[in-house]
Amino acid sequence: MRLSDDERQDALDVLEEHVRSGRLDIDEYGTRSAKVTAAKRVSELVPLFDDLPSPRPSALLNGASAPPVPVMSGDGALQQFLIRGAVPIAIVLAVAVLILSRGRLLIISVALPLVVAMIAGARRRR
Repeated sequence: MRLSDDERQDALDVLEEHVRSGRLDIDEYGTRSAKVTAAKRVSELVPLFDDLPSPRPSALLNGASAPPVPVMSGDGALQQFLIRGAVPIAIVLAVAVLILSRGRLLIISVALPLVVAMIAGARRRR
């Protein structure tokens, strides 16, 4: 649905309220207000207010819903297998390194699964 000038102005007023309450700093306000001014559709406002509590622009209160967010980029079977199986594989490798090094590489055995878990978690959120 296309935005009217009044709806854009309302969104800017709401952003100003969030600046006054300390939820946004001036730089973030400048970035978001430029995007509000350039927005043509209600769906373009959704990501600008997603992380903010009430008040909300009236255009978003009238039943606008957030666009679907992809859980994972790419649908390749190999990529999904690697993302889902990365942590268990890293744990098995860490145990193997620990056993083969007779405990001398303990830091690698602990750090490897943690790093892989963080990377896999970040990839899942994309």
